[in-house]
Amino acid sequence: MAVEERRAGAARNILLTGGSSGIGFQAATLLLQAGHHLIIPCRDGTTASLLRQRLSGSIDTPTCDLADLSSIGRCAEALLAKGEPIDTLVLNAGLQYSGMVEPRWSAQGFELTIAVNHLGHQALLQQLLPLLIRGTAPRLVVTASEVHDPTSAGGKVGLPAGLGDLAGLRQGPGSLMLDGSSGFNAEKAYKDSKLCNLLMAREAERRLREQGTLLPVLAWSPGLVIPRSQGGFFRYSRSHNPLGQALFAFVARDLLRLTETPQRAGAMLAGLADGSKPHASGFHYLSNRVVGPGRLRFEASQPSAEACSDPLARLLWDLSAAAAGR
Repeated sequence: MAVEERRAGAARNILLTGGSSGIGFQAATLLLQAGHHLIIPCRDGTTASLLRQRLSGSIDTPTCDLADLSSIGRCAEALLAKGEPIDTLVLNAGLQYSGMVEPRWSAQGFELTIAVNHLGHQALLQQLLPLLIRGTAPRLVVTASEVHDPTSAGGKVGLPAGLGDLAGLRQGPGSLMLDGSSGFNAEKAYKDSKLCNLLMAREAERRLREQGTLLPVLAWSPGLVIPRSQGGFFRYSRSHNPLGQALFAFVARDLLRLTETPQRAGAMLAGLADGSKPHASGFHYLSNRVVGPGRLRFEASQPSAEACSDPLARLLWDLSAAAAGR
């Protein structure tokens, strides 16, 4: 069945991961101001309490630790039991800890970048699909990154993204890298997770379409966002390499002016989530690309060749579902 676009100004029920900081928090602020109801999963009660103090509006903050598949399952079960349709599902949370030479691990023993950025999000998506399908003009929004593409400016720096035959995911818990590499590289792990985001989004759209459900699946890249505050996305990388991150921020943000502000990136995410701009059903990728110093353009783009591999998308979905016990 094809879904209809919502009427302008109608309030939506929006689930947003990663809404407690960075561009997710900026988007949440705008969405609440516009009168939408938000469900923002938080890793623990302390994070949820602090978030409710900072935000004003209609908001629920269920406990959901994306690094723990059991926690995700409990959150999904509670939402399913409540039964309220989700109009927009936004998979936005992201983790990067560049600068660390040793891997960190999820509750189930998966490398933490992949666990949070990909496995946790696919597990949440799979379990909440019944609520999304019942939503009003439903849409799925996935925050990716241009670094998934080895030919992009960010993707060229360091080891490129690449999943191989997913030997690491086949191995299961304890694997250092998705492609089965024997050495851990935090930057590549992040790039690989963003490649997974694109593949997951494309495969979700394909499976829904084959089941007769047509809806927009919007994957997007916000560009390089480096806030002047100490919070946000780079907080983990900054804690492990403060001098390197400070130099990187100065060059990219202040000298070359290649970055986007958290406020503008948050507004882009809010615009994708609120349904105010019509999108045809099917998969779409949008990227906020640098076109000159201090100038970025948010437009439809083409994912990398590997991100467009249908066999790889199917394999990643199946192996990820098995890893999550779905």
